[in-house]
Amino acid sequence: MMKDKALEELFLAQRPQFDDKEEFMVRLNRKLDVVEYLHRYEEANLRRYKYAMVAVFVLGVVIGGALFAFVLSTPLELPLFTFNASSGILLAIEQSSRTIVTVALSLVLGLGIVGIVNNVLDIVQMRSSLRSFSNNS
Repeated sequence: MMKDKALEELFLAQRPQFDDKEEFMVRLNRKLDVVEYLHRYEEANLRRYKYAMVAVFVLGVVIGGALFAFVLSTPLELPLFTFNASSGILLAIEQSSRTIVTVALSLVLGLGIVGIVNNVLDIVQMRSSLRSFSNNS
């Protein structure tokens, strides 16, 4: 409460001088031009981020599809990787290698898709906050 009063007194004590109106307008226009430049720059960055996210999403789906096709096209009797083990956990991993790889690929692709969707939502939120800021100015 004391800080609020101190700030209020500080702002009330300030009396801006507008002696030269033309110089003030020139400075104001310069500052508005800088704000407009920054607004355009942020819009361009958001557009680039959006296109990059879409490209990464499409690339991930294509590569994931290719990997799934590879895993599913190999013969069922042939394990995807071998450890030359005759018993134990390595033999169990070797025998279920196709399932392990498919589950791992699904998890990685799902995590990637969730990450990309999260980034796109962040970009949309940044864009809406940028628009609301420019509308308030």
